[in-house]
Amino acid sequence: MRILLIEDDLMLGESMVASLSRRGYTVDWLQQGQGVELTLKTEDFLAVILDLTLPDIDGLQVLRQIRRAGHQLPVMILTARDGIDDRVKGLDGGADDYLVKPFALEELLARLRVMIRRLSGSSETEIQLGELTLSLLNNDVCFRGEPVKLTRNEFKILSTLVAQAGRVMSKDKLQQALHGWDDTASDNAIEVHIHNIRKKLGSPVIKNIRGVGYIIENR
Repeated sequence: MRILLIEDDLMLGESMVASLSRRGYTVDWLQQGQGVELTLKTEDFLAVILDLTLPDIDGLQVLRQIRRAGHQLPVMILTARDGIDDRVKGLDGGADDYLVKPFALEELLARLRVMIRRLSGSSETEIQLGELTLSLLNNDVCFRGEPVKLTRNEFKILSTLVAQAGRVMSKDKLQQALHGWDDTASDNAIEVHIHNIRKKLGSPVIKNIRGVGYIIENR
């Protein structure tokens, strides 16, 4: 549930970070195009929200850099450019979606859910993995048909592992997914949250690969 926001408008950026955070996303925010490629090379995100009018590099150039580097994560363009030619260039340039400013928050959230569903290979608002079901619409969790009440942070960790099913996620990667670039978080937080999730599910859905990290098998 970690999103990279690339937006130079301070008021809009602050509003988006606050709004998305309240909806369970972890948002890291860059205000210019420089550094995007390095950030994506060294850190994991589920999706990118990209403004086209940046102070240093045109957003379409940033998009081309992302795709040339081989990054397959979903990219949503968020811009005031509303011409048909602009939309075509953005989508043909590798964007997965194109949303024109001003926009409604609920529409942005819905479009994010669509991109994340595609990433997980699902066309539904729910992601099914074995006996585990996650709702992207209201952050609900069911295991073996029974509802499981998770805290916001526990849901973030579980949804990150589900989105990356079959891939081992290190504690550092999960820490980034949970807190982004906030370096004030406790180093023990991930272990505590994993312990609580396992206890609530009552089953070793999350496996510990000693010395490497945690995994939910893709089955």
